[in-house]
Amino acid sequence: MQHIIDRFISYVKIDTESDPNSQNTPSTAKQWDLANKLAEELKSIGMQDVTIDDKAYIMATLPSNVEHAVPTIGFISHFDTSPDFSGANVKPQIIPNYDGKDIVLNAEQNIILSPSYFKDLLQYKGQTLITTDGTTLLGADDKAGITEIVSAMEFLIKNPDIKHGKIRVGFTPDEEIGRGAHHFDVEKFGAEWAYTMDGSQIGELEYENFNAAGAKITFKGKSVHPGYAKGKMINSLLIANEFINELPKGETPQETKGYQGFFHVHHISGTIEETVLELIIRDHSAKKFERRKKLIERITKKINHKFAKKFGEPIVITEINDQYYNMKEKVLPVKYIVDIAEKAMKELNIKPLIKPIRGGTDGCQLSYKGLPCPNIFAGGHNFHGKYEYIPAESMQKATDVIVKIAELTAIPGIFDVSEKPTKKK
Repeated sequence: MQHIIDRFISYVKIDTESDPNSQNTPSTAKQWDLANKLAEELKSIGMQDVTIDDKAYIMATLPSNVEHAVPTIGFISHFDTSPDFSGANVKPQIIPNYDGKDIVLNAEQNIILSPSYFKDLLQYKGQTLITTDGTTLLGADDKAGITEIVSAMEFLIKNPDIKHGKIRVGFTPDEEIGRGAHHFDVEKFGAEWAYTMDGSQIGELEYENFNAAGAKITFKGKSVHPGYAKGKMINSLLIANEFINELPKGETPQETKGYQGFFHVHHISGTIEETVLELIIRDHSAKKFERRKKLIERITKKINHKFAKKFGEPIVITEINDQYYNMKEKVLPVKYIVDIAEKAMKELNIKPLIKPIRGGTDGCQLSYKGLPCPNIFAGGHNFHGKYEYIPAESMQKATDVIVKIAELTAIPGIFDVSEKPTKKK
C-alpha cells in the first residue's frame, strides 16, 4: 500500500488547477506538468501505445493476454483539480491508524477535521488517512483515480497469470470545468465501454447523474451620485439580489439530497452599473431540468418587464448553456457493465453503494458520445476544499476493483463479441 501512497502524493504535489475563464485546452499550462509525467510513467511501467495529444489527452493500452475474444474496456480519470479552492503547494499529511478523534489540519489557523461534523470519518478508524494541511484542497478528485488506474495496470503487467482482455486507459484535463470529454476521441480510444474512477467513498457505483446547465446573468444599472439619485439611480447589485430572491426557497445544494435538484449561485460580482451572477442548474429528471431552465427565463422576463420603461432596453441578459445529461439513458441498455462492477466489488467483500451522482463526471458526456461509462469510487471525501481526505485503504480497494473487473470481463463465454457486446444468458 505504501507504493500507492507514494504515487498519490507525487501527483497531488503538482498543481493542476483548471480555469473556467480560459478558452484553451488544457485551460491552464500547469496541467501539462502532470500530463507529461503520467505519459512517461505509463511507458515506464510497460504500457503500450502511449499517446499524449496537443490538448494533453493521454491514452495507453494494456494488450490482452488471452486468446479468446474479449471486449476492449477502458478506465478513465482526470488530472485537473477544481478552481473552487487552491491546488497550489499541496502539503499532504499522513495520519496512520486513525483513532476516530479530531484531526488538527492547521494549528495556527485552528482548522480541524472533526468526526463530529464529518461523520464519515468514523468509518475509517484504524486506517491510514491522507489529509490536507488546511490551506489547500488535496486533489484526490481525481488524482486518486489516476493513482488507482496506474497501479492496477502495473499490477496486471507484473502478474501475467491474471487473465484479461485489451484494456485502454485515458486521462483527461479540465473535467472540473465541464470540458474533460470535449476533445476525447472515443473512436481512437476504441473501447466497448469504460469506467471513470471518480466517485467518492468506498463502494460507490453510479450510472445516474444530474442533467446540468450553467447560467451567466448580467444585470445593468445606472450610477448617479447618491445624493441626487432619487428616481434616477438603478443599482444592478440590488436587481441581482431581487433575481436570487425569486428562486425557489429550499432548492439549494445544502438543502437537497438524493434525486432532488437545485439552483446553486456560486459567483457574484459587480458595481452599481453592472453585476454578473453565475449559477448552476441541476436535476436528475429531464422534465424538471427543462422546467428549471424555463424558470430562469421567466424571472428574467419579469424583471425586464418591470424596468422596461425606466431603462429602455433589457436590464437583465441571461445566457444558459447545457453542460451534460443523465447517463442513465445510455447505460441502461447495457446495464451488464454495471453488473460486472457490482460483482467485482462483492467478490472483494466491498458493499456496493449504487446511487445517483449528485454531480457529473467525464463519463456523463462520454456516454452520449458513444462510450457507456459508469462511475466507480476513487475513495476520497469532502472534495474541492481544505477538509478533503482519503483513506489509503480505499485507494488500494479501488485498485483491486479495477483488476477484478478486468479479470471478470475475460472469463470465457460471458460475452459474444461483435460490434457491440451482448451478454449471454
